[in-house]
Parts: sequence; C-alpha cells; structure tokens
Amino acid sequence: MKIAVIGANGKAGTLVVREAIERGHEVTAIMRSEHPTQAQHALIKDVFALTRNDLSGFDAVVDAFGAWTPESLHLHKDHLVHLAEALSGTQTRLLVIGSAGSLYPDSTTDQRLVDSPAMPEEFKPLATAMAQAYDALRIREDVAWTYMSPALVFNPEGERTGEYQLAGDVLTINAAGQSEISYADFAVAVLDLIESGEHQRERVSVVSR
Repeated sequence: MKIAVIGANGKAGTLVVREAIERGHEVTAIMRSEHPTQAQHALIKDVFALTRNDLSGFDAVVDAFGAWTPESLHLHKDHLVHLAEALSGTQTRLLVIGSAGSLYPDSTTDQRLVDSPAMPEEFKPLATAMAQAYDALRIREDVAWTYMSPALVFNPEGERTGEYQLAGDVLTINAAGQSEISYADFAVAVLDLIESGEHQRERVSVVSR
C-alpha cells in the first residue's frame, strides 16, 4: 500500500514509518524540514501547504502532527480541518494519532476525561485543544477518517510487544489495572487498521493487554 505519514520525524511518526516499512509498504514521509527517515520517499512541506494533489494516490495518510506551546495549540484543530478539506470526497483514509482527553472515564459518558478530576491540570490545555480537533473531525461524513486515542499513559520508550486491545469512546483499563500503551504498539495498531480497512468514521482507543 501507499502510505503517507505527516510528522514522520516525530517519535510517533518515526515508529509508524518503521512499522509500515517492515511490512513492505511504500511510505512517503511528510516533514516541514529535512530529517533522516527510513521512508522510501520524502515530501518537505508544511502541513498547511499540503494540497489535494499532494495527498492523491495514497491509500492512507497517517497524521502524527504535534503542537505543544500555548500559542500553537489551536493548530491541532486548524490543521485537521485543512487535511479534511484536502481529502474530502476521496477514498484515501485519514488516520489521526489523537489523545485520550476526549475519551469518557466511564460508561455514563456524562463527562469527558479532559474535564474530569482524573486529568492533571498541566495536561488540560493540550487535551482540550486535541478534543476540539476531534470534534471538528467526527462530524465529517465526506472523509474516510479514523481517530485513534492512545491510553492515558502513552509511553514513547515502551517496548513493542505486538499486542494491544482496541476499545471505543470509554477509557479502558487493561488486565494489570492500567491504561497504558507504548508508541511502538500504537504503531502496530495504526498499521493493522490501515491493512484491515476497518473502523472508518469511528474513534477507537488503544490500550496494552
């Protein structure tokens, strides 16, 4: 398959590229500036400069965009709206690496995690911005999107076990009583969903076993 990875030089994006390459896919790394990459192709372009033509011909586009400073948090929503417009009406899938903030702590679904006491105050601005981005995406019926929320603890240094469990809108706890997933196992889940074609226009959450 032909797969593009936006933010391919970030921690999550790098592991998605590696997983895709190891499975034999043709990968294009999309980055704002030149960085070493395992991908067979590279497109050096800002996400807001990407056009419909740039993204045509891909089976899937993985969005690993990140913005962390207070003044840039609005870019989470803004860039996702831009990508949705570029992919509107096409069969190219858009898989977004999101956050846990928009998940519900329990099945009552009365309050999102970002608004609950379980969310540390220092993470709320970023989680809120990413939840707003998800809200802008989930109403799109003209885009083949999948929003992927990692577990509450998203571990960049965790090992690749190759095992995980998929859930939905409710924060899921694993058999060890934890909500955790490594970046490497999350990348496995991303590629599994691309290859299966499942969960289009749905949000899934990913937690370790």
